[in-house]
Amino acid sequence: LFHAHILIAVSLLLIMLKYPASSFRQRIRSMFYHAYNSYLDNAFPYDELRPLTCDGQDTWGSFSLTLIDALDTLLVLGNQTEFQRVASLLQDTIDFDTDVNASVFETNIRGTKKQSVWWGGLLSAHLLSGRAGMELEPGWPCSGPLLRMAEDAARKLLPAFQTATGMPYGTVNLLKGVSPTETSVTCTAGVGTFILEFATLSRLTGDATFENVARRALRALWKTKSDIGLVGNHIDVQSQKWVAQDAGIGAGVDSYFEYLVKGAIMLQDEELLHMFLEYDRAIQNYTRFDDWYLWVQMHKGTVSMPVFQSLEAFWPGLQSLLGNLDSAVRTFQNYYSVWRQFGGLPEFYSIPQGSTVDKREGYPLRPELIESAMYLFRATGDHTYLQLGLDALESIERIARTPCGYATIKDVRDHQLDNRMESFFLAETVKYLYLLFDPDHFLHGGRASGDSSWEAGGEGGQCVLGAGGFVFNTEAHPLDPAALYCCSQHSRDHQELRDLLFSLSQTSGESDNWGTTADAPPGPPGQSESIALRAGEKRKTPPPLSCPVQPFRARLSLLGQVFTDRS
Repeated sequence: LFHAHILIAVSLLLIMLKYPASSFRQRIRSMFYHAYNSYLDNAFPYDELRPLTCDGQDTWGSFSLTLIDALDTLLVLGNQTEFQRVASLLQDTIDFDTDVNASVFETNIRGTKKQSVWWGGLLSAHLLSGRAGMELEPGWPCSGPLLRMAEDAARKLLPAFQTATGMPYGTVNLLKGVSPTETSVTCTAGVGTFILEFATLSRLTGDATFENVARRALRALWKTKSDIGLVGNHIDVQSQKWVAQDAGIGAGVDSYFEYLVKGAIMLQDEELLHMFLEYDRAIQNYTRFDDWYLWVQMHKGTVSMPVFQSLEAFWPGLQSLLGNLDSAVRTFQNYYSVWRQFGGLPEFYSIPQGSTVDKREGYPLRPELIESAMYLFRATGDHTYLQLGLDALESIERIARTPCGYATIKDVRDHQLDNRMESFFLAETVKYLYLLFDPDHFLHGGRASGDSSWEAGGEGGQCVLGAGGFVFNTEAHPLDPAALYCCSQHSRDHQELRDLLFSLSQTSGESDNWGTTADAPPGPPGQSESIALRAGEKRKTPPPLSCPVQPFRARLSLLGQVFTDRS
């Protein structure tokens, strides 16, 4: 193994000396535009491209899914002009008042993937609007048309959270709400994959409703873990009973763990980190075998499925975010060995047999192993991860390319193709592949092509934004933590000023319209701290002479990491 590693490193060094990283980035750009232009020419406005027949299909509600999912990738590749065109097109054409049953989970992560309109993607596009050269509203990123679209989409999901437990239904109709016949059983990830987007939306808009429902769902799910600390795969959101009791890190569970870690990082949240670390102890104790992760019975810890699922390949990257590099590297090498065996990752791989699993032989051009390679290369500088990038680039070009885009690999053993190009190919696979070969990209906190590595935002341009430290949601849409703190502080400053004005008016005995419910300006629906008083409610009065401006705090932003006096 050591000698093989040395040979890989030497061969890669020779390749990199002959072909600079810029040449690989250009090949990846060409890959993106071949797929993107094929979609525009043959499939738009349908959701997805069918690359074998050169036409399109609606898979989740006819919202031009691929276009929305690819929006921020355009900017990652440096195409401001097309980003502006598509962002304007979406503002003019997207309508969420549609009689469509939407997957709550998928709608959230993509800004509407499958069945609605990708509002995780809309949030990301909103936060990248300044860098894209779009005309910005005063106060951006705390306001803007794409932000309002994302908020509109998110409100369509809120009825799904109206359950006895706070855990959401899996599906909601965007026009009618939750159907009376809707099943109460949903996957674990469908309950626990909201905190990044919902907290971002709450902190940008000042409406705490979204973050509150996401946290309530997380806390309810946390209470259902087994005595040995594991969660299953599917749960009844009304009764809190586990319907599928297989515990693992793959399909149906994966992004729940991902969002605990990334939520802890983005929000500086100890509760979320504590949850993950408790789960991780159980995962390491019961599911890890020789640096593979198996599926086990959630109450007993006995092995139920000795398989590796391709969706699990995100795990080494997640481990790297917590500094668990030794374990991450070993697990990555296991997964990479499967890639080298087939030229892609089959959906299921039998670890004992070393082969694919019946009816799970396909590779729909998923990004997870490339995603982990990007994180591990950033963490270690080991060129082995660039080799994976080269392997992926060569495999996809050689096996999956068609005259009209890139096709799902139906069977990794004989490389038969299927007539579908899923939108995550442009949103994630190409994006992570490009970023793997661009260490100076602004999303990494670098300065590329002479561009500034940061930008000003907020009222009067007092906030430092985009300095790095972006957090990717599970659909690879980047979110800027600095924007959240910028808008949250702006909202707090205004509230302190209003409280002071109110307290001074009460002290002086003057009549003041702020003190009556009828005359007070209404806050946004569901806002946790409304200016208007409710009947019988008493306002907590600050000292009459307190300063309305935020008290002095040492605040620094270094590569997107915000430090406060409480750190």
